[in-house]
Amino acid sequence: MPSGPPRPRWLVPVLIVVVSLTVGGGLLAREVYQPPDDEEVAASQPTTPSLSPRQQPGPRTVELNADAAAHPEAEPVRQLLQAHFDAINGRDYDLWTTTVVAERVQAQPRREWLANYRSTKDGSVRVYRLEAAPDQRLTVLVGFTSTQDVTDAPPDLLEPCIRWRLAFPLVREDGEWKLDTVPAGTIPERSAC
Repeated sequence: MPSGPPRPRWLVPVLIVVVSLTVGGGLLAREVYQPPDDEEVAASQPTTPSLSPRQQPGPRTVELNADAAAHPEAEPVRQLLQAHFDAINGRDYDLWTTTVVAERVQAQPRREWLANYRSTKDGSVRVYRLEAAPDQRLTVLVGFTSTQDVTDAPPDLLEPCIRWRLAFPLVREDGEWKLDTVPAGTIPERSAC
């Protein structure tokens, strides 16, 4: 005794394929949209030391994260930045002039430079990335902390402690890497500590 119309034979294989694709798509979506592990997040995000106000600006040694350290110019760039920040921290104009291009030296004579950095102390310097730029230049992504008298802070961020994130352009001058002039209109990322 027949009980209704016969079922087409292709329905079962089609249903199996549809269910398989749905399950596979769901698993793929779960992997793509699943929040990353805490360890992955910590490894990929820049770290800013949590220091008490008295410990700011933090260590004065320039550090490289893994991405920056893998670049072939990592050590010469680290040494350049170390000399640059040592010059600022030590109020050593002559050392500073060895770290920047001649144009920057001309734009900031000794008296003006000393006035600009009279109370500045920089630390917690970390290089996040070195990137090739046009004309055989480099761009260095850097984060650091500065402390200063509030009167010496940027006019739009009158704070005694500032965290900076910016891109330093580097160029070869006399066969060595130097900090080049920052393009006009460049605004560094910064926030109060």
